[in-house]
This record gives sequence, C-alpha cells and structure tokens, in this order.
Amino acid sequence: MDMEEKAKYGEPKKYDPDFKGPIQNRGCTDIICCIFFIVAIVGYIAVGILAWTHGDPRKVIYPTDSMGQYCGQGNLEKKPLLFYFNMMKCASPMVLLEFQCPTPQVCVEKCPNRTMTLVKAVLNPFDWKEYKPFCREDPGQKPVTQILQEKLCPAYLISSKPFLQRCFPSLGKKGEVITVGDQETFNDGKTTRNAKDLVAGMKNATIVMEGRQVAMKIFEDYTKSWYWILICLLIAVVLSLIFIVLLRYLAGIMVWVMIIMVIAVIAYGIAHCSVKYVNMKDSAGSNITLQQLGFQPDFSVYLHIRQTWLAFIIILAILELIIILLLIFLRNRIRIAVELIKEASRAIGYVMSSLFYPIFTFFLLTIVIAYWGVTAVFLSTSSEPVYKVFNETECSYARQTCIPENYSLSAMKKDCPQSECLFAFYGGETPYHKYLIVLQFYNVFLFFWCANFVTALGQMTLAGAFASYYWALKKPDHIPAFPLCASLGRSLRYHTGSLAFGSLILAIVQIIRVLLEYIDHKLKGAENKFAKFLLCCLKCCFWCLEKFIKFINRNAYIMVAIYGKNFCRSASDAFMLLMRNVIRVVVLDKVTDFILFLGKLLIVGLVGIFAFFFFSGQTDAFKGAAPSLHYYWVPILTVLVGSYLIAHGFFSVYAMCVDTLFLCFCEDLERNDGSTARPYYMTASLHDILMKDTDAARTPASHDETIQLTEPDKNN
Repeated sequence: MDMEEKAKYGEPKKYDPDFKGPIQNRGCTDIICCIFFIVAIVGYIAVGILAWTHGDPRKVIYPTDSMGQYCGQGNLEKKPLLFYFNMMKCASPMVLLEFQCPTPQVCVEKCPNRTMTLVKAVLNPFDWKEYKPFCREDPGQKPVTQILQEKLCPAYLISSKPFLQRCFPSLGKKGEVITVGDQETFNDGKTTRNAKDLVAGMKNATIVMEGRQVAMKIFEDYTKSWYWILICLLIAVVLSLIFIVLLRYLAGIMVWVMIIMVIAVIAYGIAHCSVKYVNMKDSAGSNITLQQLGFQPDFSVYLHIRQTWLAFIIILAILELIIILLLIFLRNRIRIAVELIKEASRAIGYVMSSLFYPIFTFFLLTIVIAYWGVTAVFLSTSSEPVYKVFNETECSYARQTCIPENYSLSAMKKDCPQSECLFAFYGGETPYHKYLIVLQFYNVFLFFWCANFVTALGQMTLAGAFASYYWALKKPDHIPAFPLCASLGRSLRYHTGSLAFGSLILAIVQIIRVLLEYIDHKLKGAENKFAKFLLCCLKCCFWCLEKFIKFINRNAYIMVAIYGKNFCRSASDAFMLLMRNVIRVVVLDKVTDFILFLGKLLIVGLVGIFAFFFFSGQTDAFKGAAPSLHYYWVPILTVLVGSYLIAHGFFSVYAMCVDTLFLCFCEDLERNDGSTARPYYMTASLHDILMKDTDAARTPASHDETIQLTEPDKNN
C-alpha cells in the first residue's frame, strides 16, 4: 500500500518517547452511555421483580380445571389427572384457537375404569360411590335432571386411561371397528353412540397438549441426564485446558496435530455413516424418504432411515473437502500463522492467569442467561385466568368473558340457561397484561445487551493485559505486576460506558435479526415472492452487519484498553490502522482464526462422538450406565453446544492475544524504526514472522531481546 493510499486512512502513528504501553493516567469515557446502561439494568431488575410477583410457572406444567385450579397442587395434590365431562365437545374447532374444551373439567385421583351413565349410577350405591369423584361438587339428594341441568356431574363415564396428565377414552380396535372399553357403542345419558364419535375430540385435545408434552419430556430428559451432561462438559473443559497448555509449550507440533486430528475425526464420521448406510440396505422401512416421514419429535426415528445417513455422509464429505482445500491453498500462510501462535504462547506464558479468565466470563454469562430464562418463564406465566361463556346451543353471549362466582345470578345465565362460565385460558385486561409483550421484548433486548457487555469486558480485559506484555521494552522485567487484574480494574472503572456503547450497537442489530426471523416465520405460508426475497436480502445484510460490528468492536476495545479514548475514537483509530495494514490482516490474522477454529472443531468432535455413543446406547460398554431417555438427542445437542462454548471460551484467549499483538505490531512499525533511539518493542521472532510477506529487512536477534536495526526502514 503506497503513501497516498495510506493517507486515505489517516496519518500513521508518530514516535512518542513517553509512550510505554497502556495509558495509566486516563479518564472515564462515554459517560452518558454508562448512565443509560445503569438505568437499563435497574429497569431490568424491576421487570424481573414484577414478573416474579405475578408469574406462576405451574401454568405451563400442570393441567387446569374449569375453575383455574392446578391438578396435583395444593388442595388437589392427590388429584393429578384432568377429567373432561364430555370429550366429544373437544371436537369443536374452537379448541385449537382457545386451547380449552367447551365442557366442564375436574381434577381426579384416577381415571374411570368402567363405562356407565349417571341415570344408572344413582340407582346403585356401589356404582354411585365410584361415580361421585368425577362430579364438580357433591350433588347430595338432587334429582338427576337437576344435576345435569346444573352440570354438577358428567352425564356418563367412559373407560379411560391417563395420557398427558389427562383422562382419554381407552379406544381400541376389533378388526376395522373402533371400540371403547371393548364395546363398539356407549351411552351418553341420552342416546347410544358409536365409539368412533370420540376420535375427533381426542384428536383436538391431543394436538393442544402434544407441544406441552414434548417440552415436558425434554425437561424430564434433562432431569435424568444432567449429571452425565456435566461430566461431558467437564471432559470438554479438561480437553480445552490440555490443548491450551500444550500450545503454550508445543505450539508448532500441536497446531499440526490439531489439523490432522480434525481431518481424521471427520473421516471417521464419514466411514461410520457409510457403514450405517450400507448395513441398513435390507432393513424394513429404511428406504422411505425424509419428506415422507415428516417431522418427528423423537429424532431417533430418523436414524432408522437410510436417507438420513446419506445426508450425514454428504455434509461431512463437503466439510472435509473444504478443510483440505483450504489447508492446501493456505499451507505457506499456516506455517507463518503457527509462528504467530508461538509468539502468542510466549505472551500467555507471562500472563498465565489469562487462561482462567474465560471461567469468569462463563460465570457471568451463566448469570445473564439464567436471569433472562427465569424472567421469560415468569413473564409468560404472569397472566390471570380468563373465564368465558360456553353453551351447547346458540347463545348471544357465547365466548364472552364472565365471572364464575356470580354467573348463576347474571343476565347471561338467564338468557342462556344451559350455558356455563368456564375457565378458557390465561390472559388479562390490566395495564400490566396489556404491555406484557413489551416487557418480553425488553427482557430479550437486555439479554443481548448484557451478554454482549460481558463478552466485551472479557475482550478489553485480555487486550489490556497482553498490550502490557507487548509494550514492555524488557520482557519480563517491565511487565507490570498482575496485568490481568489491573486491566480488569481499568476497564470497569474508566470504560464501562464504552463497553456499554459497543455492546448496545451490537444488541440493536441482533434484536433486528430476531424480529426479521419472527416476520419470516409468520410469512411461511405467504405467496408473495417479492416479500420473501426482500426479507431474505434483509436477513443476509443484517447478518453481515453483525459480523462487521463484532470485528470493529473487538479492535476498538483493544485501542480503548491501550489509549483510554472513547469508543467512537478508538473504533475509528482501529479501523484506520487495520486499513493501512489490510494485506497483513487478511493473510495472517484470519488464517490464525481458521487454525483456532479447527481446534474448537476438534474438541467438539471428540466430545460429541463420546456423547453420541454414550447416550444412544449403541455401545455395549455404556448400556448399563446410560440413562433411559425419551429423546437421546437432547443431551447430545446440549453437550455439543456446551462443548463449543467452552472450547470457544478457552481458545478466545489465544484469539484475543493474537489480535492484540497484531494491532500493537502495526502501531510499533509506525511509531518506531528499529534504531537505537527508536527501538521496536516486538521481539525478533515476531518481527521475522510478520515481515515474511514484505520486503522489509530482517536483522538477526535473540528471541528475548529487542530488535535494534542499524538502518531505519523508511517504508515503515
């Protein structure tokens, strides 16, 4: 890049004899944004308190009777099952809209095991004793007609079995005929009906509850497998630490070992999938397509389909090919990047505490995620029970809200004598409930802001520590004591506003991406091709924008850590400096990121293979120890995601070290010329590494001594 092109991107840094690394005498930056961030956090705490005051997670766990009471809780602790008076009412399409059957429902201890009618039950004391637990209240000596009119008891009972914590008729088949309790018909208290009349009601009720049941099964799987998930994540931590420590002492060897092992692990995956694909050739039902199978909540079903394994083979083969081609084309650059990682290892060797800083970041992120998750659950369950008028015949008040306590004396009851005021769903008409969606949005936005802030704090802290190493003229004598703690203190004391500013910009872009995904989900069935195309373009643009902002933020935090300037000035300085050294950025910095990514991929692959064989029970060695699960993909996916986050946390130390050293190197070349009066702060090895692709002169020097060039490099 010639001098004219460099001038477009600002003036190069000039020699400053007083500059000795991260500025100690600095002031607070971006104070206004700091105040906004503190106010937002206080508001976030207030939203959490408000949600915890009104919310009740039991609403998504336990079934609710017609009075809004939770089955299996409180006074109904011994009655965990929900019983429908008339299952056929669930066949109404309104069930799928309002998630409630228009029939009285009561919590019961067990489901009925016989089919009988109210008319016959009251005549037999034994039958009546068995019938009464399914009534809403004790009818006493009231006649049958009054009991049915007041809907105190169901008109009939059907032999049922518990399913999804609800009593569903025990339907079966005799040939092609549907039966209930071994009978083809049943009496509903008025007429004799066919058992098949119950199917539609059961289907609608099941659709409503299936989603909740899948969530409950996943939750149950977590309760059974959390111990083993933690063990797998602990293995990921140990592997990450081993790789990081080995990189410290055997960087060159370990990089090539990582590359070879990544290729080997993917090759093993291709071979394993190929064996599965071939062995299932003659298996019954294995040749159906994924399109024919459709979506199945139990992912293990897909593993019995040959097309699934073929898809795995294709994906892994493409990934393997891409990695091999990149390694071939970047082989010379990789050798240089290996040397850069060696230099980063020396820096980390002087700041060993930096290896454990990701644990602190992970702890803070865990708090942020837990707070967001708990608040989201309580907000979603902070609505109140809403009661509506349900009637078997036409009624002008149907579907209108009502109050169950005085409904029997209301005008609605007089105009529609057969109507009932029943629990419909959870909602509310208060200002709090009207703005509930706003509170949910605020919860998501603050989650992004706080998570980005924690990540930014880690980046600035590490950058300050590694900059202290670089700008020490005599290493390690001039490196300050406890550089990591000192950098963390400076970041929090002076630059909370800058951290909040950068993370706010990123959070705004991320929340826009979430809204675009929501709109895309809503437009799934739309036929407007232009709208879909426009939405796709917007999603792509904002994805690119997010990546660009992350890159700018990362380098801006390095400049803030060194010079103590505000966020915008630091971002501008960092961008200009990188543009003046754009070739080195592309050639070296990004190649190093690729190598570190392969390291993350290796750890995820090793832990993922172990988790698959353990939780799937496909290996005899683990069959006795593995827990019995509904969906074994739940812990496997959790382990894969968790392992990547853990590996990313540890390898991010190296990535941040490389980025910081690279930026400092570029500044060093502009500030100094290697002469006795203006010596380089970089070591001889680092100078040799980063100047290999330029025509700059090389002067032999010790790895631990500062370069002293006899003739200034005029181009630098």
